[in-house]
Amino acid sequence: MQVYEVFRREREGGPMQHAGNLLAPDAELARHYAREFYGRRQESVRLWIVPRSAILDLDDPDLLQPPFDRSFKKPAGYSTEIKAKLAAARARAGEGEVR
Repeated sequence: MQVYEVFRREREGGPMQHAGNLLAPDAELARHYAREFYGRRQESVRLWIVPRSAILDLDDPDLLQPPFDRSFKKPAGYSTEIKAKLAAARARAGEGEVR
């Protein structure tokens, strides 16, 4: 027997939410159980049935904490090399210098 986690969507466009879990000997029977438990009254428009063993647990605090260096979020504009290339392209096109 294997534990399967069931996720469901209540309405089109809505988020998938964890509905619960069930115990089944194989994936085919897990699909039947999930449909019976979470879909028989049309309360779900979509179901995901996932073996619990397939779910990856990310609990490393170093990966979950945001970096303190947020310089990657600051716009730096064009680099000097790009500015020179842009100025040359505009000069060739007759637009003048870049400000």
